[in-house]
Amino acid sequence: MTGIAPSVRDRVTGPALPRSRGELSSTVRQSLIRPVGSPLPPRVTAVHAEPYGDDLQLALYLCYELHYRGFAGVDPEWEWEPGLLRLRAGMERRFLSALRADVRPARRAEEALADLLVEPADVDGPSHFLKDRGELWQFREYAAQRSLYHLKEADPHAWVIPRLTERAKAAMVAVEYDEFGAGRAERVHARLFADLMADLDLDTRYGRYVDTAGAEMLASVNLMSLFGLHRALRGALVGHFAAVETTSSPGSRRIAHGLRRIGAGPAAVHFYAEHVEADAVHEQIVRREVVGGLLESEPDLDGDVAFGVDATVWTEERLGSQLLTAWRDGRTSLRTPL
Repeated sequence: MTGIAPSVRDRVTGPALPRSRGELSSTVRQSLIRPVGSPLPPRVTAVHAEPYGDDLQLALYLCYELHYRGFAGVDPEWEWEPGLLRLRAGMERRFLSALRADVRPARRAEEALADLLVEPADVDGPSHFLKDRGELWQFREYAAQRSLYHLKEADPHAWVIPRLTERAKAAMVAVEYDEFGAGRAERVHARLFADLMADLDLDTRYGRYVDTAGAEMLASVNLMSLFGLHRALRGALVGHFAAVETTSSPGSRRIAHGLRRIGAGPAAVHFYAEHVEADAVHEQIVRREVVGGLLESEPDLDGDVAFGVDATVWTEERLGSQLLTAWRDGRTSLRTPL
């Protein structure tokens, strides 16, 4: 395979490759440390893989990270290597088919978004637990897992911008501008989360906690990369963005309260306090202008937006259940403790 030769710097920057968790992730990992174009084992497929399991989700994560910062020692040209893309496509089909079977039946975007505005009285998610009962070690575990998401918080949503027009594009850019710090590097939300991690005595390096995170966290992160990388799923990505912005403010308020209760540092509290106000404003813009503008120009994407909302809620609920089950038993929620 020919192309632009990567520099030495390209080969050494980025996080270290995480440990494999099965045949698929081992195949991808071993391929990435070989020369670009090295053949992948033809017998390795995702046909019978557990769609939400550690192996498939880590393998997808490895493929997707090639579109973000890559890995130390991995040739950047693996990003578009045809054999790896074919394997990734099979894993994506397995993941996406499972999601379409498991989330709510098809419905309208208006209904899906309306449900986000009403929080059931009996709900008890991680933010509720952390607000009232969370201890420092549980906040640290939560931040370590969520770092896979928050250290690239707005990046996959940016991929949808060239696929939108007029109202939807203008509004999306406005919200993303805030997510990226409104022109100030120290205000980028990913930077604010790194400051939170430092306050909690965690390693702030990008990708540092992949090996400790469970399949549920990987699936939540992979979902937005799956939606972001495919133009055909632009409606689902907008639904994902709407779900995140709509549910963020109340959850952030509870976590900020919990961090104050345990005496966490100001940077830790600030990240979530910032999201209480910012995401309350963003929610209005996203629902009215991004979603509204998209469906005005492409009404046939209504069901895709609803699917994006519901798939986001479904994956986050699976993650929340995994965290709470571990914490209520007094054990770590991580594959390996901090």
